Amino acid sequence: MLTTPPPVTDPAELRRAYGCFPSGVAALCALGGDGVPIGMAVSSFTSVSLAPPLVSACVQDVSSTWPRLRARDRIGVSILAEGHGDACIALSRKHGDRFAGIGWDATADGAVFVHGAAAWLDCVVHDEVTAGDHTIVVFRIAGAVADAGIEPLVFHGSRFRPLSIG
Repeated sequence: MLTTPPPVTDPAELRRAYGCFPSGVAALCALGGDGVPIGMAVSSFTSVSLAPPLVSACVQDVSSTWPRLRARDRIGVSILAEGHGDACIALSRKHGDRFAGIGWDATADGAVFVHGAAAWLDCVVHDEVTAGDHTIVVFRIAGAVADAGIEPLVFHGSRFRPLSIG
């Protein structure tokens, strides 16, 4: 008979358990009021609904980037591609130019998209839900472009891995 798992008392153990689940990585980006791009990488991104078209991402409450992005009219969501490991790390930095060495374009509405991404979603914030030490942000998709031929960036066990199809 299977015994009940013990209570989680060590955050590192919980992080290891979370790391057992592979996820894609998305970049949330927009132009700031000064025309300089603002962005962050998230691995807690998922589809929510087809009608209306919704996706979500979880953002840490201590993020200093999210409040700046949240203030923008449009946010570009780029589903990062297999070769975007360095871009993901750059977009996760606490300090410095997160866009150094990253090719990007912006729409007239201020959504910023990373070159070479598997998909681009032009989004507006639809809702926000407090959840523990994170906020679940629900985005409404205003426009989308996807290239199914581009392999996504996969994060698993605290590292980037190729998607294996066999």
